[in-house]
Amino acid sequence: MKTGTATMKQAGHGNPTRTGISDERALAMIQLIDELILVIDDENAELAKGLPASRLKQVDEKARLAELFERWVADCTGGSNAIHVQNPQLRDRLVDRILQLRGAMDENLVRLRAAIEASHRRIDAVMQAIREQLASASPYGAGGARAVRATSVGTSIRA
Repeated sequence: MKTGTATMKQAGHGNPTRTGISDERALAMIQLIDELILVIDDENAELAKGLPASRLKQVDEKARLAELFERWVADCTGGSNAIHVQNPQLRDRLVDRILQLRGAMDENLVRLRAAIEASHRRIDAVMQAIREQLASASPYGAGGARAVRATSVGTSIRA
């Protein structure tokens, strides 16, 4: 019987056992991973330039590809933590790409955290400047009492 993308065989007492995924599915997965790596690498390059995370154009595409990847893995593993690829060369390529993806994602996580921290520092600096500006322009002191501003009074009358 066929379920999702993996072929199942009836074995023994009617328990299905998973056989390997097709070469076409493995190649499609490799292609998807390659696309995801390119998007993540592009985002990492933008983050390395110091762009705020909120201004990145790759976010939507990365989310779309990550969702496809997640669904594909769920379909291929069927609840287990293993993807069975019968072709050894394709299995090695797939494992290599998965390791490359993991490295790109690790770098992406580090860069995104740094961008978020930089955004927080910018927000804190702006808020501090606003507080200082409001405090210097306020007619009230820290205790809420009306602040008396120093004024100088001079006369230009000569005796």
